[in-house]
Amino acid sequence: MLAISTLHCILCLKLNLREMKFLLNSQVGLNVAKLSFCLAIILLSSSTILPQKKNLPPVQAREITIVSEPNAVVWLDNIRRGSTDEAGKLTIKSVSAGKHTLRLRADGFKEISQNLLPTQKGDLKIALVKTADEAELAFQQAEKLTSSSREKAVEMYEKAIALRPNYPEALLGLARVHSDQSNFDKALEAVKKARKFRPGYAEASAVEGRIYVSEGNDEKAVATFKRAITEGKGFQPEAHTGLGLFYKDKAEGFASEGDFENEKANYLLAAGHLKTAVSQLAGAPDAIVIYQFLGLVYEQMKDFEKAIAVYEDFLRVFPDSSETTAVRSFIEQLKKQMKNENL
Repeated sequence: MLAISTLHCILCLKLNLREMKFLLNSQVGLNVAKLSFCLAIILLSSSTILPQKKNLPPVQAREITIVSEPNAVVWLDNIRRGSTDEAGKLTIKSVSAGKHTLRLRADGFKEISQNLLPTQKGDLKIALVKTADEAELAFQQAEKLTSSSREKAVEMYEKAIALRPNYPEALLGLARVHSDQSNFDKALEAVKKARKFRPGYAEASAVEGRIYVSEGNDEKAVATFKRAITEGKGFQPEAHTGLGLFYKDKAEGFASEGDFENEKANYLLAAGHLKTAVSQLAGAPDAIVIYQFLGLVYEQMKDFEKAIAVYEDFLRVFPDSSETTAVRSFIEQLKKQMKNENL
């Protein structure tokens, strides 16, 4: 196995904490950030080569700036991209071509979803409307309380559900909190109800998969994560993250037993799912942690070139991250190690 430097040991400790936070707190529905889990797919795009249209210029990514209420949470294709600042602005860089879906939620306002058209870029003004819906207001309070008081969050989720029994988002939020508290039976019951009201609810299946992982039910966990990916039509970063971390843990277990063949096979599976997660998160905040998991998996596989490529891509996507200094040091260490092994 790869000898891990002191800096890597520190990162591993940080990642273990972040993994729990992502898997339990990300909504990648990454809410990826209630680990998912921190839990992601490579979005494959197929292209047809037409003889009459050779050497087409590459499609350029675009940048959009959401202009709305202050502190509004913004999702792009159900991936949380952050919150608007005090001026009500949030810039999302490198939005791919094609149609996307934007969703905004701010305390005291009605949640809104709208399409982002292929031609839209630059400032995008989205007006929110005040709400007097008691169920929605209770849900908003519950979401805020999840980071400070799980017990009070449960109360507010239950209040929202009592006011509006058919409230899949509130039921899923309740499931996440119950899972955080290791109340797995209650969490699974809440997921079941959410899926009843919203068949094919991919995010609910991803949460269900994480619950099975926590219970040690490997077979159900894998099957449920895969169901989430199918329900998401190939796009479910939380489920891909869950599978990536599941196989990573399995690989580490096989390594401790000296079963290096199964270790390698599970690391390959882990790398594939984590790479997919990074691609689908597309620069969203939750990807910061997943990049580092992916790099560590490649290091454990002793595929240092791929690990370096992952870390360099991280620096390109997140140049201002607080992790950049550590990641640069990993690159230098790996390059030195490769040089020494080639002597």
